[in-house]
Amino acid sequence: MGSTATAALFLLLAAVPAVFAVTFKVGDTSGWTSGIDYTTWVTGKTFRVGDTLEFIYGLSHSVSVVDKAGYDGCVSSGATQNFADGDTKIDLKTVGTMHFLCPTFGHCLGGMKLAVLVLPTPSSPPSPPSPSSSPPSPMTPPPSPLTPTLSPSPPNAASKGVMSYGLIGVTIILMYGVMT
Repeated sequence: MGSTATAALFLLLAAVPAVFAVTFKVGDTSGWTSGIDYTTWVTGKTFRVGDTLEFIYGLSHSVSVVDKAGYDGCVSSGATQNFADGDTKIDLKTVGTMHFLCPTFGHCLGGMKLAVLVLPTPSSPPSPPSPSSSPPSPMTPPPSPLTPTLSPSPPNAASKGVMSYGLIGVTIILMYGVMT
């Protein structure tokens, strides 16, 4: 029982980071400020429903949530939300692209804008591949029913966000104590 329980615990803990929401500090250590290329900052990050964007900025900046037209034209007059508290946390609640900009004159035109593609939270394993509409080539062996076909998925942002791995370590120790 011990080895089965241990294996089950490790499988459970391997899946834990995928279900935690992640807080992304926009601009990392630089924060929300002029002179940062936010298009580059987004590269390699995966944003999902349930994650949070944290904008940390000084008095000369603020954050406006705008639509694509506002983002493209650096116009905040149609903003759905405006923030100026210096530490704004925005929860990502819907799938799709969210657009943000600094409405201070000249800042958006100088690059202080951010577009984030928000993906759904993974809640189930990938569905099996659909059957091909064309017949297989005679040179292609049929797929084995024992070999799973996996499609590549985007990297999980949980490893890059703010998450306490110490909490996971404590959980491992506590679960080990319970199982022994």
